[in-house]
Amino acid sequence: MDSIERLVKSEHHNPFEILSWHKEGNFWKLRVFIPDAEEIIVINLENNIETNLEKSIWEGLFENIFENKFFYKLRIKFKNGFFKEEFDPYFFEPNVFTDYDLYLFNEGTNYEIYKKMGAVKTEIFGIIGYHFAVWAPNAKRVSIVGDFNNWDGRRHQMKALGNSGIWVLFIPEIDDFSYYKFEIKTKDNQIFLKSDPYGKYFEKRPNNSSITYKLSYKWNDNEWIDNLKTKNIYEEPMSIYEIHLGSWKKKNGEFMNYREIGENLVEYLKKTNFNWVEFLPIYEHPLDSSWGYQTTGFFAPTSRYGKLEDFCWLIDYLHQNNIGVIVDWSPAHFPKDSFSLYYFDGTHLYEHSDPRKRDHPDWNTAIFNYGRYEVKNFLISSALNLLENYHIDGIRVDAVASILYLDYSRKEGEWVPNIYGGKENLEGIEFLKELNKVIYEKFPHCFTIAEESTAWTGVSKPTYLGGLGFGFKWNMGWMHDTLFYFSLDPIYRKYHHNCLTFSLLYAFSENFILPISHDEVTYGKKSLYCKMPGNRKEKLSNLKSFLLYMYGHPGKKLIFMGCEFAENKEWNFWEEREWYLLENEENRKILKFVSDLNSLYRKEKPFHQIDFSPDGFQWIDFSDYEKSIISFIRKGKKERDILIFIFNFTPIMRTNYRLGVPFNCEYIEIFNSDSVYYGGENIGNLGKVKSEKIPFHNFPFSINITLPGLSGLILKPI
Repeated sequence: MDSIERLVKSEHHNPFEILSWHKEGNFWKLRVFIPDAEEIIVINLENNIETNLEKSIWEGLFENIFENKFFYKLRIKFKNGFFKEEFDPYFFEPNVFTDYDLYLFNEGTNYEIYKKMGAVKTEIFGIIGYHFAVWAPNAKRVSIVGDFNNWDGRRHQMKALGNSGIWVLFIPEIDDFSYYKFEIKTKDNQIFLKSDPYGKYFEKRPNNSSITYKLSYKWNDNEWIDNLKTKNIYEEPMSIYEIHLGSWKKKNGEFMNYREIGENLVEYLKKTNFNWVEFLPIYEHPLDSSWGYQTTGFFAPTSRYGKLEDFCWLIDYLHQNNIGVIVDWSPAHFPKDSFSLYYFDGTHLYEHSDPRKRDHPDWNTAIFNYGRYEVKNFLISSALNLLENYHIDGIRVDAVASILYLDYSRKEGEWVPNIYGGKENLEGIEFLKELNKVIYEKFPHCFTIAEESTAWTGVSKPTYLGGLGFGFKWNMGWMHDTLFYFSLDPIYRKYHHNCLTFSLLYAFSENFILPISHDEVTYGKKSLYCKMPGNRKEKLSNLKSFLLYMYGHPGKKLIFMGCEFAENKEWNFWEEREWYLLENEENRKILKFVSDLNSLYRKEKPFHQIDFSPDGFQWIDFSDYEKSIISFIRKGKKERDILIFIFNFTPIMRTNYRLGVPFNCEYIEIFNSDSVYYGGENIGNLGKVKSEKIPFHNFPFSINITLPGLSGLILKPI
């Protein structure tokens, strides 16, 4: 098959070999391929002379001979009578990629490849258009189709760049917000229509075309970023409010846009004193019910809530109000939708070909092939895109355990051991290490968080010390044990006292975040309030005790939306939060409790200054299991900078309860979960208590206090 026949049959790897100008003897031949054209006139833009191109023997192929080549435009009359004037894309042979770009991409280290892949607004020869690039190394042919060419895959066939697997084409004068896809002809002549893996913006679901988009936004968060660069985030207070953008609050039953969310959210976070927010995944996804965790657009903030500039404004506005932003990111798997990454070029390109490595048993999704350099490059670039273009401060990597283990959720015989016969996914491990290494090198003021549920060691240790390199790890063990303990009727708690104390055996082995996340309040697990035992009053008391214990425990804090005002229903992504509950005084007092606790947490350094070292924590007494009482000290860097936490997890008030203390002074009661302000009985110690020279609990001094039932106290020496 000769070159022209391959072009006409839409099977050419480099149409530039045939189309536009080519020297023939002493003349220049101009050749244009536009199927469905009835007549084509070429306009010499240097002298405005118009010349007809002659039809060749091949349908859609037009050509003519000229003495000299020139800059031109085409006036096309289509068979349906429609006229259009346009530049010929094959006059503009693209040169966006250097050989070094391609080398680094195939090596897996071109971390800025996302700036050139996909649809990038570009100027060539003074003409502005979009340069398209896609990785499809096993395709027979790739074309760009869209609303600008009647979705005709014969029109804009792309050029393959050597052995890189990348196909490119520049289309001049294409409009912003044009809809497009890549049409891929496979080796066995199947035709696929694929969304752009590097697409910046997508149609609103359920449609899935990519959209040409040039982000244009002027940021105003320099002060926030400069301040963040000067801080040691590990010593700072982090009270994180986790939300799902679509179900936090709605407007007339519909999604609010990014700007409406921002205006409402900032006001609410300032009222409740959260200083960080974590969004469930914001990259594009086809199904609302996946919450964003089954991503199809790994470079595109979802169009559900507005344009890219609107999303930038949301982040910017949060930063201007001193609120940090974390987003969930899901590189562990992707859905098998036909328009997306799966079987992209007629081969298992982004995923493994072996179903024992490819298919995720929990979610019926595909697992990335982390050992393929270009795939690893794709994922790391996706993360960097969030940090650079959208000023995200932290990335929480979802489902890390499923990346680490080859046998994750698989039965014996359903997985393939690594080369050493083990269950560790060596390629996945190296991907995570490289991801963290690159992020901390390029954005040292940002951080990563692992949702990792196993006993893997060194998740939040640096890679040079043999760790995975994450900044933080979710403490899933603490979450499981503590929620179990608080779900028990207080009469049984003394038999499970170790559920409270066990976490302190490993609390400093990682840089932990204590999460009460979306996963704990959905799918029949009940809301946080409804997990608590007893009648309504007891539930509310238990909820306050739980939250105060969480804030006293070493580690940064995260709670999911609705938990802060004792929401009744478990989370349903279709519905907004139960804001009507704030008409009840009891719920308003719970909200005030959380607001005041956040304020105190941010103000008092012992809460957060030494979260990841035993130097910041000291037990007073963890042995009083019969009364279900525990007490401990949280420490700041200064000797007298301490807070004493005492908890009574039964409904029985304890009077004359003696407690050892380190200093001979007065201790003021700076927080009492039983305060009348929070719906309690106001039982306490009249604001302060004086120590006595009576040794107790291995301390030289002690205090005699009253402990309200199902409550916690914080005392501070003065």
